[in-house]
Amino acid sequence: MAAGKAAKGATKDAWAGDGSGSGVRGDTLWEQVAALIGTILLITTTPPSATFIVYICTKLHGSSWALVEGFRSDGLAFATRVLNECWPSAEAWKVIVAFGAFEAFLQLYLPGKEFKGPVTVRGNVPVYTANGVQSYVVTLLALAALSYTGVYNPARVTDLICEIITALSMFAYGFCFFLLVKGHVAPSTSDSGSSGNWLHDFYWGMELYPRIGKHFDIKQFTNCRFGMMGWAVLIMCYAAKQVERDGALADSTLVSVLLSQIYIAKFFWWETGYFGSIDIMYDRAGYYICWGCLVWVPSLYTSPVLYVAQQHVVLGPALAGAIFLAGVTCIWINFDADRQRQDFRASQGKMLIWGKPGGKIVAKYTTSAGEQKESLLLTSGWWGITRHFHYLPEISAAFFWSLPGLFNHVAGYFYVIFLTFLLADRAVRDDRRCRGKYGKYWEEYCKRVPYKMLPYIF
Repeated sequence: MAAGKAAKGATKDAWAGDGSGSGVRGDTLWEQVAALIGTILLITTTPPSATFIVYICTKLHGSSWALVEGFRSDGLAFATRVLNECWPSAEAWKVIVAFGAFEAFLQLYLPGKEFKGPVTVRGNVPVYTANGVQSYVVTLLALAALSYTGVYNPARVTDLICEIITALSMFAYGFCFFLLVKGHVAPSTSDSGSSGNWLHDFYWGMELYPRIGKHFDIKQFTNCRFGMMGWAVLIMCYAAKQVERDGALADSTLVSVLLSQIYIAKFFWWETGYFGSIDIMYDRAGYYICWGCLVWVPSLYTSPVLYVAQQHVVLGPALAGAIFLAGVTCIWINFDADRQRQDFRASQGKMLIWGKPGGKIVAKYTTSAGEQKESLLLTSGWWGITRHFHYLPEISAAFFWSLPGLFNHVAGYFYVIFLTFLLADRAVRDDRRCRGKYGKYWEEYCKRVPYKMLPYIF
């Protein structure tokens, strides 16, 4: 990645939080106080929430109400019992270190094509090794080899999952403090800066593209190689535990695992496209994105499979097949929407969309360096339905890989509920950012495509 001495001279002007500038911190005193309280609440409540999610699925048979009743009836004694049960053992730490070291090694040394990310507003160009698919295949083969040779039983990870999530929370806290210090002392590029408030810097992050050394990109590791790859590995461990316990894999678990793995495989196939997403281009490396990928993804995102693997629900061929087909359709639509936009921009708008010339707006904007540039805003195909259409099939796909658990407990739907709120918020943030970036061109785009995410509703 291009870097320079200007990185150490980055000022508050360089800080953009989630890409929308002062909108994150608040312009009025009340907004700043509300943002501060909200940040403190999130930093203090999300770690125990991550542990409670997996605790409910594994220790309370998926009943959220049992957790509430435990606190209501026993109070501090119940909390102490949960803490003791979830306190990380040496084995849990070894699992985390082994997995993290293996994925870091693959990221650095597995062959792949060089990929250059979008130029930043300060003129830096992030450079990656596009070896996501290779890492995904090697990781799953390595897991299978560990199981087949008897070196380590993947089902054991399920037994340790509460400890693993608690340990990850501890590690991620320390890692985010490391990022805070690094952002102040040794930023990797000039795309770094402080908000002037250390708590906001801790939560939203300071650096856009932090690296250790020249080649190890931290966000690629936390977001892709630890978070997403951990998702792929953990759900296989949950399935292995069901086979060990029940002697067979239920069709409900099979459907949930297959849909999740297809989605994850799609992610790694499209990983270079992810490098142009809001997560990478605008969200800085802080608690919000890095703790989320290190802890929230392994706990919440895997919870639908963890829940259904504990329940042993039998769907039958017809229902299992119908859910699988619906889920695959949603994943394909999500992929096709992203592909459609990428191909349209790569062709400079000279391609057919659903058999017709693609509608577009040529949006001009000015960078912070005063350069005049332009982007193409696609107004037809999937992107003529809503401005953030790809979020709809993503939420729908998550619903279908949660559905095999049926409707006995809400715990099976924790992820899809969270995802709905997350992507709705992201649609609002992205709209705000684009309105500030493109101005009148975005206003024209909103007239042509009037809905953010859900036609006629939102």
